[in-house]
Amino acid sequence: MTFQQLLYVVEISACGSINKAAQKLFLSQSGLSMAIRELEEELGFAIFTRTNRGITVTPRGEEFLGHAVSLIAQKQQIENLYKADTSPMTEVTLSVSTQRFPFAEDAFLKLLRETDSAHILLSYKETGMDQVIDDVYEHRSDIGVLFLTPLAGRLIKNSISIRGLSFEELISVVPSVYLRRGHPLTKKKIVSTDDLKDYPYCFFDRPPGTAIDFSEEYPMDFINRPTQNIVINSRASAMHVIANSDAFATGSGLLTKDPSSRGVVSVPLSDSGNLQIGYICDKETPLSSIAENYLQKLKEAIYASVVYTKSLRKK
Repeated sequence: MTFQQLLYVVEISACGSINKAAQKLFLSQSGLSMAIRELEEELGFAIFTRTNRGITVTPRGEEFLGHAVSLIAQKQQIENLYKADTSPMTEVTLSVSTQRFPFAEDAFLKLLRETDSAHILLSYKETGMDQVIDDVYEHRSDIGVLFLTPLAGRLIKNSISIRGLSFEELISVVPSVYLRRGHPLTKKKIVSTDDLKDYPYCFFDRPPGTAIDFSEEYPMDFINRPTQNIVINSRASAMHVIANSDAFATGSGLLTKDPSSRGVVSVPLSDSGNLQIGYICDKETPLSSIAENYLQKLKEAIYASVVYTKSLRKK
């Protein structure tokens, strides 16, 4: 059975006559009749009943006709979607996997607005550190954006290097605490872990078995761990909870003008080493021009985030 035979069946049914269908299809009547007989023999049942006044579709033929019309329509849809273009087609692709950084999203959106290629496939995913590393290692992502802490940085860099990946630092920042505007601790210029013990601790969910070194937050050794803990799965949810409660979270402290973080400020943590924010990529695979473009926009977004965060702290 071929698509051509399906087309013949549909045309004969529409015309109600093999002769008329043959004229529309620019075929001989005998040739069209033979093609239908061969199809009926293959299927094992008659599609049409032939009479002196023309043809009618058999009950089983009606069922077959419905499937034939559907298949022909799908074939035409695929052909229209992927029909040959006389102009050369160059598909632009970029996949970014990142920890939950607002500036990484800002850079991606700016790249999207400025990319005018007719054929483009972009991918952006916010996830945990371990998944970011796996995505780049498995070539599901071209670039991974993450941060390294002083305590776990060497261990993670070794893990990255063993997988044939490289880490390039973009900025070093003091770890901070995210708080709502008006939170009692925003009166302080620096916050300690002892200051935080009476407030709910908000942190991102981790898959079972994930090492603490791959956490989304800046790890702290609480002498008196907060009695209330809130597990969150998205950056927007975390910001909403913090903005509307006395909960806190730890991290880079960098904020953007993203609507989800309105009402949130950050205060530096005391007695903590700097965080290294950077990106990872495959050592052996050169970055594409669009990936380089994204990295440039990422640097610009980080700088803008630093300026914005400082302005909030001054206020």
